[in-house]
Amino acid sequence: MLRRLYISPVLIIIIYHVQVTSGVASGLTDSINSQYEQQRTQESCEVQTQAQIELICKMPKARGIKQTATAQMQREGAGFIVRRPIGGEIPDCDPFLMLDHFGPVEHAPGEAVGAPDHPHRGFETVSYIVEGSMQHKDSVGNSGHLKEGWVQWMTAGSGVVHSETPGDDMMANGGKSEGFQLWVNLPAKDKMIAPRYQDTPAEKIPIVTADNGNVCVKVIAGESLGAKAAIDTRTPIMMLDIHLQPGAKFNQTIPGSFNGFAYVWRGAGYLGEDRKSMEMGQVAILADGDGDLIMEASSNSVMHILLVAGEPLREPIAKYGPFVMNTMEEIQQAFADYRSGKLGRIDGAEERYAQAEAAKQKQKQSGRWAKDSEMARNHQ
Repeated sequence: MLRRLYISPVLIIIIYHVQVTSGVASGLTDSINSQYEQQRTQESCEVQTQAQIELICKMPKARGIKQTATAQMQREGAGFIVRRPIGGEIPDCDPFLMLDHFGPVEHAPGEAVGAPDHPHRGFETVSYIVEGSMQHKDSVGNSGHLKEGWVQWMTAGSGVVHSETPGDDMMANGGKSEGFQLWVNLPAKDKMIAPRYQDTPAEKIPIVTADNGNVCVKVIAGESLGAKAAIDTRTPIMMLDIHLQPGAKFNQTIPGSFNGFAYVWRGAGYLGEDRKSMEMGQVAILADGDGDLIMEASSNSVMHILLVAGEPLREPIAKYGPFVMNTMEEIQQAFADYRSGKLGRIDGAEERYAQAEAAKQKQKQSGRWAKDSEMARNHQ
């Protein structure tokens, strides 16, 4: 006989209440957990964003590139070929008036030419010998023999007659020649100071490396990687010869108040934050502002950069040939002083002019002169 199961309505209500309450509790727990997870995610994002901001703030600012140009080739002095990245298409980069890059060229014995006796007043010349050698003399009794790796920082000041000719070993045996000459303007207050020379041998010029030797910096003026130059300058100036191995990168801090340029004299690579493609013979003028110059060699090429920067003078410039002053009246006075002999003279001038002419004729006979002329025309 089957018995009926009696379930009290009260029990049903209790069971229903427990089920509903359990469901509400479960839903409430899920909601709390969801809100907790959202809060944790938000906090995590805020921490991550703050970390990113701090990282970005710590990252060095990049110095931009304002202008680029390809150096034209021309003859200078007694007839040697130079590339002129500053002083040509780009007239100047205050306080820098000119940069000439001579070579690389292989001379036969007796073929090398230089720049025999010529005057200077009102600025400085910086001669940096990469290969070969150069002899110099001036009208106030200075003389010397610049060899590979040497730098001469000459302050012409009130004026000298100066001679720059190939070394005796180069004339006798021939060989490879390459180097630079930079013209640096002097402030008005220093234009008539006494001439001064800083002939600095290679072993006294600091060379520092980074990135396991993939970055090498020769500190000619200023400072880099903790090394300070032996040469002192009348105004704040940085002059660095930077060598990068293929694929290497290097950032150089440059004071925001400096004007400057970077000249690629070997290989190829990239300059600036936007990786401006550059190759040998091209120059980049730095944009205004604080920041590091970013340099990177191509993956399949070395990159050699001459980085030059300095505090601008912001003074009027009057220049004509080897004289750089502030007014044309001062230029006229410089010519008058030179013609009257006030800048002096150097014994043996006729011999040096004759040597240069003989070397030029030897180049014409060997075909070197015509070859170099054609190369210069193709780079106009």
